[in-house]
Amino acid sequence: MPTYVFKGRNRLGEVIVGERAADSHDVLRLALRREQVMLTSVKEKGREIALPKLKFGGKKKVKAKDLSIFTRQFSVMIDAGLPLVQCLEIIAQQQDNKTFQQVLLQVRQDVEEGSTLAAAMARHPKVFDQLFVNMIEAGEAGGILDLILQRLSTYIEKIVKLRRDVISALIYPSAVIFIAVIVVAAIMIFVIPQFQAIFLGLLGPGEQLPLPTRIVVGISDFLAGWGGLTILVVIVGTFFGLGAYYKTVNGRRNIDWATLKVPIIGDILRKVAVSRFSRTLSTLLSSGVPILQSLDITARTAGNVILEEAITSIRVGVERGESVIDPLKATGVFPNMVAQMIGIGEQTGALDAMLGKIADFYEQEVDAAIANLLTLLEPAMIGFLGVTIGGIVIAMYLPLFTLIGKLANSS
Repeated sequence: MPTYVFKGRNRLGEVIVGERAADSHDVLRLALRREQVMLTSVKEKGREIALPKLKFGGKKKVKAKDLSIFTRQFSVMIDAGLPLVQCLEIIAQQQDNKTFQQVLLQVRQDVEEGSTLAAAMARHPKVFDQLFVNMIEAGEAGGILDLILQRLSTYIEKIVKLRRDVISALIYPSAVIFIAVIVVAAIMIFVIPQFQAIFLGLLGPGEQLPLPTRIVVGISDFLAGWGGLTILVVIVGTFFGLGAYYKTVNGRRNIDWATLKVPIIGDILRKVAVSRFSRTLSTLLSSGVPILQSLDITARTAGNVILEEAITSIRVGVERGESVIDPLKATGVFPNMVAQMIGIGEQTGALDAMLGKIADFYEQEVDAAIANLLTLLEPAMIGFLGVTIGGIVIAMYLPLFTLIGKLANSS
């Protein structure tokens, strides 16, 4: 009967190291599980292999979708009773993203050497953020790592879906407007000058083109000259200038504030922010993370500095002994309905469940708002294109109508 060297953790989070004879890995795992010890690594004695420390550079970003799939697979394997090290090794070998694969192998190695899973993941903040690490730590401490991983995977999936829906809603109108601008610019720069040359040849002494035609020709001359290049430089410069300004403290705050004030778009972004706040705080609280720490993590992951400041002020109020609802109302950022529902959840002792319901409600609100936005944008864009293209066509045909009228009169 082979002897195995194993490492694990009991329900108190203490590291258990030892040797035990067993018929197989599975027999040993079941025996230790009955003793409430979760295996983190197991090797047959005499066959331990020391892995060299892995060195890598973060060349490829780990996407939220990759992290979501990893978390879901990890939760299923942990629930099935597989050792942590074996889970990490199996999932790492399945990764197409080599950077993520190397991170998981490094985490596996650190866990095998006695580190907690949360501590091992905390060494890779670009992949596992504070929320992820703190929830893993709570899961390890409470012996409910599989449940925590399930909550994490659900949370990441919902956040990814929310972000994807918003981006998808913005891509369509942006693409249509971009193509429309390119088409109109091409007409103004390359087509209108040809008509201009024809019209000037048909004009008699002292005659002028109709006013709409002169306006279109003037715009065409402006764009065909240095005007078009000037506009392009201004647009590109503004884009990069705003990017550089956003990296400053005041710039980020002013731009985040301005985006929340934009009609329709600002309302959608506010609902997205409230949904993300509610989902994050609900997930952390339901996982056993203390409320002050949960608020701190939620503030850091808010994605909007205005909301981050509001959540920080809520944390300060709670730290002073106030309830959540009072400092939340004082911020003026959250809708009254959110404050009332959070107050009810706090009074009934079901704050995490109430926050989850708020998140579900606002995710539906975001979907409805995006659908309404697209419904409004489609006729608006069609109307804009119709007026623009129609105006150009009419302006170009007016001289022909004038010429035909003159010919009819002369005959």
